[in-house]
Amino acid sequence: MTTRMIRQQLHNYLEIVNDKKVKAIFTMVENEIKAENTIWTDDFKTEMNARYNEYNSNIELAFSEKESKARVKKILNSLKK
Repeated sequence: MTTRMIRQQLHNYLEIVNDKKVKAIFTMVENEIKAENTIWTDDFKTEMNARYNEYNSNIELAFSEKESKARVKKILNSLKK
């Protein structure tokens, strides 16, 4: 039996099995599911690389933490008035 067939049978089984069994199966693989959710996709990595490159190419347009806080404070103060 191929992996694809096994996946399909598992999927079909999970659709009809009682809640107790679904929870038991989930408990067995919960840690792996959580670990898989932290793996970055190729699209995510591509986007992060593009943002990093954009940042590096426009470094003179970036603001320090201190400058950013001052700008935000100025904006908030102007909204209060």
